[in-house]
Amino acid sequence: MKILLLGDYSGLHLTLSEGLKILGHDVTVASDGDGFKNYPRDIDLKRESSNLKDTLANLLTISSNLRNFKGYDVVQITNPCFTTQNIRVNIELYRYLRRHNKKIFLGAFGDDYFWIKACLDQKYKYSEFYIGNTKNTRTKSDFLIENWIGTKREDANIEIAESCNGIVACLYEYYEAYKDSYSDKLKYIPLPINTGKVLLTELPSTDKINFFIGINKARNEFKGTDILYEVLQQIAESYPNDSKVTKVESVMYSEYLSRIKDAHVVLDQLYSYSPAMNGLLTMALGKVLVGGGESDMYDILQEQELRPIVNVYPDQEDIYRKLEDLLLHKDTIKQRAKDGRLFVEKHHDYLKVAQQYLDFWNSK
Repeated sequence: MKILLLGDYSGLHLTLSEGLKILGHDVTVASDGDGFKNYPRDIDLKRESSNLKDTLANLLTISSNLRNFKGYDVVQITNPCFTTQNIRVNIELYRYLRRHNKKIFLGAFGDDYFWIKACLDQKYKYSEFYIGNTKNTRTKSDFLIENWIGTKREDANIEIAESCNGIVACLYEYYEAYKDSYSDKLKYIPLPINTGKVLLTELPSTDKINFFIGINKARNEFKGTDILYEVLQQIAESYPNDSKVTKVESVMYSEYLSRIKDAHVVLDQLYSYSPAMNGLLTMALGKVLVGGGESDMYDILQEQELRPIVNVYPDQEDIYRKLEDLLLHKDTIKQRAKDGRLFVEKHHDYLKVAQQYLDFWNSK
């Protein structure tokens, strides 16, 4: 099968392509490398900046590659905004892809109209927009509403969802956002992780617990790492002899790996129900993950026993209590870390995930 994967978030399409190639398929990844993360790709669609010169240069790059974007059995896009151009360019490119390829699939892989609407409708008990019935004022999420609700992006998202062959949701939250409207063409498929590339590291002595947090400056409040870091500082003050805090900000993945090596516990996203790529890679490394691990996520995976994530509610007291519990029960950390690796191997192996994609694409 000849496959084009357009756009990338946190290496999802890159990792999926590796699995598909091993299974014998011809795969091309075209993306901007997901910004500063700079993931490898076959066709580089990076835009250097948002100024007019670089925007036009990027538009020329896309135009010159149109011949490389046709003749595929399957095309999958990460989002209605699957290039860094404006939505008018993206929807016209989507229409071109539909005309010149056999099947096209939409990835429900991140911020889009359906997920934001589900948050605003309070479909979840907490999100970047609401915690319970209270508006979440820490996340500065109004820009997403302005971008996606009642806009050309909303129109494009609906058009793509209506006209594509199928929709793949990579997280429980995104599956729930599309389920009511598109259950007939929707599939939840877990994120792919190549555990062969992620070496399981031996945890250091647990005499002093190293809490690690990686912060993306551009999305600090939106991901809740601002609150997580505040609580970490409180923990460090309360337990100076038992805890250490390591913080890194907006670094390349190679540096991230070198810094995380000595960590025991890694704090990820605060408002999610599920671990995303970074959280799964953390568990694959053999670290304890603090982040999204709601029962809904385990249920969609049909996992009733292996539940290694330290799930936190977006409340400082709850976060503090969960972190303190890890310090008071250091003897549980190594087993929880081992369970995290097993969880990733069981549900997120990139070959198993790639086969799930193939089965879904072929069914539509």
